[in-house]
Amino acid sequence: MKHTYTATIRWERNGAKFSDGKYSRAHTWTFDGGMTVPASSSPLVVPAPLSDTSAVDPEEAFVASLSACHFLFFIYFAQRGGFVVDRYTDEAAGTMEKNAQGRSWMSRVTLRPRVEFSGDKVPSAEQIAEMHHKAHDECYIANSVKSEVVVEAAG
Repeated sequence: MKHTYTATIRWERNGAKFSDGKYSRAHTWTFDGGMTVPASSSPLVVPAPLSDTSAVDPEEAFVASLSACHFLFFIYFAQRGGFVVDRYTDEAAGTMEKNAQGRSWMSRVTLRPRVEFSGDKVPSAEQIAEMHHKAHDECYIANSVKSEVVVEAAG
């Protein structure tokens, strides 16, 4: 099974001088479903006003995609196990550092999911841990990166 996912990145100089590096890094991401998202470089990499602090940056999107993938598999396994998930919150964080060659990379992403269940069948701590383990193993994004992905699930 092979699928292709697309995103269109759009940026315009809008008359700014390019050679001095003082041009805006703000741009948009448009996805195959039609959603357009304001994007920019991280203000930690290119300070404002040359970056848009209110926009999504690639580093945030990387962390969010790992978190969302884990979440979607987790609720799938919860539903298959007969559990009812009422709320799922993850305050995920990514750590950027230099590798042995001196290049920046996202070395670690920590997921901190908090899940609330209801109904007659509530999973044990062991069952929750197993669902997180299975979600991590099946997550397409986690299987595609070399960064360490750690799940620190709240009990």
